[in-house]
Amino acid sequence: MRRLRQFLRLQAALQLLPALESAEETLVGGQAVLEGVMMRSPHAWGIAVRKGSGEIATHSEPLERPSDKHKWMAWPVVRGVITLGQAMGLGFKALRYASNVALDEVPVNDEGKTIQLSGWVMAVNAVISLAFFIFMYKFLPLVAATEVKKHWPAFGNDILFNLVDGVVRLTLFLGFLYLVSQWKDMRRVFEYHGAEHKTVFAFESKDPLEVGAVQKYSTFHPRCGTSFLITVMLFSMVIYMFFPVQSFLAKFAIRIALLPLIVGVSYEIIRFAAKKRTSLFAMMTAPGLWLQRITTKAPDNGQVECAIVALNEAMELEKQRGGEMVIA
Repeated sequence: MRRLRQFLRLQAALQLLPALESAEETLVGGQAVLEGVMMRSPHAWGIAVRKGSGEIATHSEPLERPSDKHKWMAWPVVRGVITLGQAMGLGFKALRYASNVALDEVPVNDEGKTIQLSGWVMAVNAVISLAFFIFMYKFLPLVAATEVKKHWPAFGNDILFNLVDGVVRLTLFLGFLYLVSQWKDMRRVFEYHGAEHKTVFAFESKDPLEVGAVQKYSTFHPRCGTSFLITVMLFSMVIYMFFPVQSFLAKFAIRIALLPLIVGVSYEIIRFAAKKRTSLFAMMTAPGLWLQRITTKAPDNGQVECAIVALNEAMELEKQRGGEMVIA
């Protein structure tokens, strides 16, 4: 029963990866995991997870930017796909580590490094998560829009058809978030998400990374992955209109094939809006901030402590690697 519960928690966390992490190349960013927080700096990442005994388990590793080795990975649109891919990969690593700690199965090798869950176990979980994503947010909305079109031919218009498809997608996503938020285990993940945001705010404000100073900040952060995710969902409704294929299979194939393009363009929109800090940025981040009323909760002091420890772990390794950043 415990293993089933752990599997379901991991699957829920995998589905929420884009919403629980920062999808931008930022000074510092992070992600909530099971009973802990992962923080990353430009060249390192660290994680802190609370054990059942109350002790905090930590781990850190160097972080390389793919664009440093391959210049084409820094091209507009392409960099969005690469950045999200790296963030998702790092998210998988962090969740694997947190799962090991939660299961009290963190053996240590001769170098003192933790041994994570086997690759095939995580691969199976990743495949299940991807299949669920495609079924829930690509297949079901398309089925719903197709059925609406059958009963009301006026919805055969490309604009109306994709509007229905997009509304169903958003409804399913919001419904999934709400249901998950009612689960006690995942509410704790959302509390750690709030702790991560508060800690990032404190760092950016150059306040001391102490529990009291961190707790005064908001749990709502404009660079949260929720803003990016909502942008992707809204922008996809527009992109699909430029590919007026008629058959169900062709529409489904287009939705899968265009995902990298949608991700890349959405990243550029968010990046531009964030740099300009115009009303466009406020408009685009507003839905994400509203959504954070579900995906972030007020953390307790112990959860904030985990987030601080995780950031300190990342920053310590950052300094060892010659980074100029210092802990506030």
